[in-house]
Amino acid sequence: MPERFALGEHVRAARHDPPHHCRLPRYARGARGTVVDVGGWHPLPDDRARGLPAELEPVYTVRFTARELFGGGDHAVTVDIWQSHLSPAAEGASR
Repeated sequence: MPERFALGEHVRAARHDPPHHCRLPRYARGARGTVVDVGGWHPLPDDRARGLPAELEPVYTVRFTARELFGGGDHAVTVDIWQSHLSPAAEGASR
């Protein structure tokens, strides 16, 4: 699986709420952010926690505004997110 996103690219965190372990924080699901770093390739913990084989995939550090995540605030939050939990986000789109 090649790296799908570049630094500065706008992405959207997945909206799914699986019945099993998921490393994507609930507060970030569906939110739009910006890739600020690529943190290497790591196995998806969601699969490992269920005893499934986990292939390596890129992990991105994504910066979200507090307004995007919580509806207010003038700070930002960064979250490390596996590639399978991200998709491209349209410029200017909101939750």
